[in-house]
Amino acid sequence: MIVVTGATGALNGATADHLLQRVPAGDLAVVTRDVAKAARFADLGVEVRQGDYARPATLPDAFRGADKLLLVSSNDPNADAVSLHRAAIEAAVEVGVGRIFYTSHQGAGADSPMVTSRGHAATEQVLAESGVAWTALRNGFYAHSLKWLAGPWRETGVITVPADGPISWTAREDAAEAAAIILTSDRTFDGPTVLTAGAAPTFHDIAAIASDLSGRKIDYDVVDPEEWVAAQVQQGNTEFMARLLLSMYQAAEKGYFSEVDPLLGQLLAREPRSARDALAQPAA
Repeated sequence: MIVVTGATGALNGATADHLLQRVPAGDLAVVTRDVAKAARFADLGVEVRQGDYARPATLPDAFRGADKLLLVSSNDPNADAVSLHRAAIEAAVEVGVGRIFYTSHQGAGADSPMVTSRGHAATEQVLAESGVAWTALRNGFYAHSLKWLAGPWRETGVITVPADGPISWTAREDAAEAAAIILTSDRTFDGPTVLTAGAAPTFHDIAAIASDLSGRKIDYDVVDPEEWVAAQVQQGNTEFMARLLLSMYQAAEKGYFSEVDPLLGQLLAREPRSARDALAQPAA
């Protein structure tokens, strides 16, 4: 049986949908904090289980019988994500899960300027020490986040960033589909497994793409990081979130998101969506 956590979220929800195209509903279970939100899966014959990383006692039953467990990473920036992940991994060990697939991130590293990247690296270390077979799906930086990371360039005519570097912007939809393919494959994917788009443009490159798409010149400006943080706060963001975002740009500047790997395209049997595809989407 395949057990999928976070199936009411965008990433693993899409993966569960792809899995239902590849395996019978009876071979799949989904885990969620609020089972009512997973009614669409129950209607399809998928077993819905209640489980919450923050309530470890709920996890053994949620994971029981899993040959493969897709463990979504915590998306709460204020939480101790590694402790939450450790609780889930320990529960998986307790009930004898065959293999854990963890949704990690490209550039995971203990020395990354980005705190979430350090958390992914620490979680991968917990997995390595757990004794369970594991796969870390190191997804490229999700391309839909360009909608806010590139700023309101459609209105201002400029992309303003506090630092710049190459990023292999990767469609979340492609990562979700690839996860389903990996989960149902006979091939063994051990340890870190990088899933990225085929190119890693900088924000300077993104400005050129935006210019081409919009038919007008979109400028590009790298500003002082502290001035950028202050502007973010003035626009209504908390300083905590502004500095978290700043760390992403700084990690990009140091090359943490520059890697590209052909595996995603090989799994999909097509060219993955690109940053250009993401920018071409209508503004929300």
